[in-house]
Amino acid sequence: MSIDIDLKVVPGASRTKVAGMLGERLKLQISAPPENGKANKSIKTFLAKQLNLSKVDVEVIKGLTSPFKTVRINNFNGEKNAVLNKLKEKL
Repeated sequence: MSIDIDLKVVPGASRTKVAGMLGERLKLQISAPPENGKANKSIKTFLAKQLNLSKVDVEVIKGLTSPFKTVRINNFNGEKNAVLNKLKEKL
């Protein structure tokens, strides 16, 4: 099962963390800079770790060069709200 999550990403932060919700989007602060795909790679690594998944189970499907992104979470047993709740626990 796959779940799509909309994100607002703030690259170049002091550390990578979940920063809350921005409307319907999950806001992430990413320590990696927004260059050469470094922020996108950091998003995949961070989300996979938080959800106990492999990095190949997380992919950026929209917004590769934008702070507004959509990621697809594969192989997660649960609904979209379960993903959001698990990530918001990290606040």
